[in-house]
This record gives sequence, C-alpha cells and structure tokens, in this order.
Amino acid sequence: MPHDACGCGHDAVFTGRDPAFRRALLIVILLNAGMFLAEIAAGALARSLALVADSLDFAMDAATYGLSLAVIGMAAAARARAALLKAASLGLVAAWVIGAAAWRVFVEGVPEAVTMGAVAVAACAANLLSVALLWRWREGDANVRSVWLCSRNDAIGNLFVLAAAAGVLGTGTRWPDLIVAAAMAALFLNTSLGVARRAMAELRGDAPAHARHAARLHAQHAARLHAQHAAGLIDPPPPRP
Repeated sequence: MPHDACGCGHDAVFTGRDPAFRRALLIVILLNAGMFLAEIAAGALARSLALVADSLDFAMDAATYGLSLAVIGMAAAARARAALLKAASLGLVAAWVIGAAAWRVFVEGVPEAVTMGAVAVAACAANLLSVALLWRWREGDANVRSVWLCSRNDAIGNLFVLAAAAGVLGTGTRWPDLIVAAAMAALFLNTSLGVARRAMAELRGDAPAHARHAARLHAQHAARLHAQHAAGLIDPPPPRP
C-alpha cells in the first residue's frame, strides 16, 4: 500500500490523501467550532483571559483545519503556503494574548474560578478526543503536521487552564490566570515557528527530518547487506525478473 494512503510508510511523506484522515479532520473541525462558541461565552462571563485565549485557539484551529482540508491533494507548494498561513495565525493569537495579559494586569478583576474549571474540563475532553482521532497521522507534510501540533497544543492548553482555575481559586488573585495565558502564548509562538520552518523547507524542496532519517537507515541497511555478501556470509539476492 502506498504511504500516502496509509500514512505508515517510509518512502514518501503523508500529504493527507486518505478518506479516513479527511473524516477525522472534519469531526475535529466541528469539535473546535463548538468549543469556540462555548468557551468565548464562558470566558467573557468568568472574566478569564486563559479561557478567552483558549477559545480563540479553538476558533483559529477550526478555520485553519478547514484550510488544511481544502488544500489536500493540491501541489506541495500550495500545502506549504497553507501551513505558513497557519503559522502566522498562531503568531497573531500569541501576540493578542500577550497584549491582553498586559491590559488585564492594570484593568480587570479576578476571574471566576469555578466557571473556568468547568469549561476547561469540557474543552479538555474535546481536545483529547481530537488528539486520539488524529494520532495515527501525527507525521506528514507541513500541512498535516500542523493539524496534529495544533490539536496537541489545545490539549496542553486546557491542562494549563485547569491549573489556572485551581490557582485562582486557591490564591484569590488573577495572577495564575495571567501566568497561564502567557505560557499558552509561548506555546503558540513555539509551534508557529516550528510549522513555519517546516513549510519553508518544503517550499525549498528539502526533505523533512524523518524522511532523511528513513533514507539514511535504508542506505545503511543496503551497505550492510553488500558487505555480508562480499564476505560470503549471505547468499546474493535473487535476480530481478
């Protein structure tokens, strides 16, 4: 079976052309859109910057996953440019969260911890389901890889929000919420840079690291077989028809 159909081979990079991947991605898009609506409302009610940041990440993911779905089957350059757009969107979200955190320090009050925690539990369940659905396709080209990384970030982000809710409840201050929002912004920036680097490498025609590693292992295996055959340790391979 060709690699692009199963996502499990070593001779090519998975580009998303698998009906099962498309179905999983569509489910994840719907989950993200639903959680954006729930979290943005809850974040406003609870005055939680961490919840609002997480809701914006859900919205961005729903939009960029839709873009990922749209460019599957297109030329490699189009897929890489779509990944670059997603990297830029993550950077913008990170910048907004940092700016909002600075504003919150001087203006807003203490967020409502119980609402934060309850919504974060629901969001965490949605993100863990997304991670489970996409796990088998966590490697691939920049377009496919960015989908996995964003889902992973969401799951990590929700654990951060749960920690922020516990911190706000325990301290009665807004600082845990602000610290977690800043940590999420750093995570978004890190992912943005990683996706951008991979997309730029694909635009230049470079092979991804795991593909280069697979090619290197294949060459080493071939060299060992040749040496063993030369030493008379194994029979020569049968001639090709």
